[in-house]
Amino acid sequence: MRAKQWRQGIVIGVLLLIIFWLVSLIWGLFGKAQIAVSEATDAKRQYEELEERRTALAADLAALATARGQDAAIRTAFGVARPGEEVIVVVPPSVATTAPPLSWWRKLFSWW
Repeated sequence: MRAKQWRQGIVIGVLLLIIFWLVSLIWGLFGKAQIAVSEATDAKRQYEELEERRTALAADLAALATARGQDAAIRTAFGVARPGEEVIVVVPPSVATTAPPLSWWRKLFSWW
């Protein structure tokens, strides 16, 4: 009877160790899955940013394929003008300054 209890105790101990080992493996896989999901999300975000950049660069290349686009790029980059063109400077309108209204006693003595 005592030997049977020892064997059952050893079997239960071994089973508990196996269960603990399996739980630790599952926990490790869960952590790795979370890392994989976050890495996939980051990769997707980076891909979308690169696609937007590729679209913008394709539009820039399409604009530079025309003579007008090349002319605009040169004007923007180097600040040049064609022969005969003049610089136009746009000045904001000046604010009209008005004198404050005269008080009644200044109006009375303004003739003096």
